[in-house]
Order: sequence, then C-alpha cells, then structure tokens
Amino acid sequence: MRLDSKIFITGHNGLVGNSLLQCLKKKKFKNLFIVNKKKLDLRNQTKVLNFFKKNKFDYVINCAGKVGGIFANSKFKADFIYDNITMQNNIIYSSYFTKVKSLLFLGSSCIYPKNCEIPMKENDLLRGELEETNEPYAIAKIAGIKMCESFNFQYKTNFKCLMPCNLFGPNDNYDLSNSHFLPALIKKIYQTKKKGKKNVIIWGSGKPFREIMYVDDLSDACLFFLKKKTKESLINIGSGIEYSIIDYAKIIAKKLNYKVKFILDRSKPDGMKRKLVDSSLAKKYGWKAKISFEKGLEKTLKNFEETLD
Repeated sequence: MRLDSKIFITGHNGLVGNSLLQCLKKKKFKNLFIVNKKKLDLRNQTKVLNFFKKNKFDYVINCAGKVGGIFANSKFKADFIYDNITMQNNIIYSSYFTKVKSLLFLGSSCIYPKNCEIPMKENDLLRGELEETNEPYAIAKIAGIKMCESFNFQYKTNFKCLMPCNLFGPNDNYDLSNSHFLPALIKKIYQTKKKGKKNVIIWGSGKPFREIMYVDDLSDACLFFLKKKTKESLINIGSGIEYSIIDYAKIIAKKLNYKVKFILDRSKPDGMKRKLVDSSLAKKYGWKAKISFEKGLEKTLKNFEETLD
C-alpha cells in the first residue's frame, strides 16, 4: 500500500468507520474516500457500481451495516437481513467488477453457532444453530463471508473477512432502543447518577460473558490485514478480555464513582452465554490487540460526557 492509494471507507460515521478514518489520517494516507448515505444509498446497485467505476478504488473497507443490540435485532428482523445483504452484495460485486486490489469485509462474532465451543474458531462457522435473537443479522454476515470466499475461488479476488468481538469506544451508539450492551450500560448508569437515583435495570440474568475490544484495535487490525497476504479469507479479531454483563456494569459504575443497585429483568433474553473468539490465527500472522479495557473505557467515558456538554 502506498500513502496515495485510493481507499474507500463505507460507514465512516459509525463507531468502526470513524475510528478507521482517523487511524488512516494519522498514518498520512492521502486519498481517503467517504460518502454520506444521503448522497449514496449503498442498497442501490446501479449507483454503487457507478460510484466505484468513477473513482477506481485500490482498497475498500466495508464498515457499513445496520447494527444493534438484542432489542433492535428482535424488532427489525427484515431490515437487518435485507439492508445488510443488499449493501454488502453491492460493495463486494462492485469491488470485483472494478478490480479493487483488496477488500475487507467486517462482520461479527454472532455468526457462530449459539452452542459453539469456546473459544469460537473460524472453522466452527455453519456447524450449528444460530442464536435466535440475532439470527437475521448473523445470516446476512455469513452470506457476505461466503460471497467473498466464492469470488476469491472463482475470480481470484483478494477479499478478506474480519470477525471482531464486541466493540466499544468514542462515537458509539447510545440509543437505548438499538445500542449494544456496553454503551447501553454506560448511558443507563450515567443517567441514573445525573438524576440522583439508585436503581439500574439490566436485561436478562446478567450472567452471559462478552468479549470486548476497544475500536481502535480493530482499526489497527484492518490496516494490518489490508496489507497482509493470507491463505485464509476468514479471520477472528479479538482481545481476550471477557467479563460477565453484571461485572461490566459494576466496573462502569465504579469508574463513574457512583453506587447503584442493579435490578435484573429476567423477562428479557440473555442471548448467547459466551462469545469469546479464538484469535490465534490473527496472532499467527503477527497481530494482537494492544489497548487495555481500563484505558479504552476511560477514553470512552470521557468522549460520552463530552458529547452531552
């Protein structure tokens, strides 16, 4: 990769896309392309292909997608499967058609079976039933992985699929109706503190374990594997940092210096019991996460409070 290589980043306003854009700027890459969804609907095949033809990108990193927590996945199933499949199909096909040198397709650890052995390995894909609470999203991402694999096989493209664990960091989505568990906990505990109240409701039993990673580590992995030649097209990206939901809540409350009582709403689903990915393949190629949970959480809480000012 040269510093003047043409790099298109989709979803630049989101958690991952924004982090990646800042990372590439710090690395002094000069030809970074972004576009707002009002100007380019990634679900429109003709417009996406024309955009690719016009700009002739060298590299593409697909951070775009419809994402959310258990509530959003359960309520908007049709949107999650249609929007994600349509967007990624257009991006993958346009990358092939315009001879993009390398494409990174980002997914999620939810692609693995709900009863998967821990840690979850790349070859566990499609070896069992999916978790019901995020099945449409998972199916969409699996379709993207298989599309990349198929194009690599038939057309000798260089498409890679990175599957990260749960992510967090600045510019996250804190909307309680469709956010992931960690930003939801941050907002709930922060609001409770501001209102001078003591009770915070947590969905489910609080017992499920989740592996989380600071978003800048994923950006680092993207740049690393964009330049790396690999035999495999599917690679897990994780931190190895894993706590229970209730433990994350306690850590956040302590960081915010506020004592609260956690009320478990057991009428709500837990989702998968554990989602720890096996990152040994990524480590074999020379990549590993560097940012500690404590350091990442401090940056995230600071950014969250700044957005409220």
